[in-house]
Amino acid sequence: MTKTNAVRLLEQAGIACRVLTYRYDESDLSGMHAAEQLHLPPETIFKTLVARNDRGQILVFCIPVCRELDLKKAARASGSKKIELVAVRELLSLTGYLRGGCSPVGMKKKYPSFMEESALQFDEIGISAGLRGCQMMVSPTKLGEYAGLCFAPLCSGI
Repeated sequence: MTKTNAVRLLEQAGIACRVLTYRYDESDLSGMHAAEQLHLPPETIFKTLVARNDRGQILVFCIPVCRELDLKKAARASGSKKIELVAVRELLSLTGYLRGGCSPVGMKKKYPSFMEESALQFDEIGISAGLRGCQMMVSPTKLGEYAGLCFAPLCSGI
């Protein structure tokens, strides 16, 4: 079993998680690829997106890999006037994670974080374990409590 920092942090907090690994493709780091490789419904696998609001504040959003972040809903949920996703080149310095391996658990700093409320309909969801090709399957409620996630509508079409 791959023990990433994110997995260790959850275990230390007494939160059970299963680790699933898959062969990632450098040319396709999408969450849909992860869901396909793991043979799991894409609505149960969540990607972590990092954004900046109109005040320069960094925000984290976790949404199903098969959905797109609705920037207006995300701004509303975070109390911002406007948000935009950060450039991929900024991810490592802001979070400590590379694209395709960004997790809401174990970031360099604690940022206000939000999760699409549809996660709550599942007993277990997948979220990056902080490494490309590695997902941790965890209760969204327990993950939310640990990571301080605010559940809100974040995607269009949901």
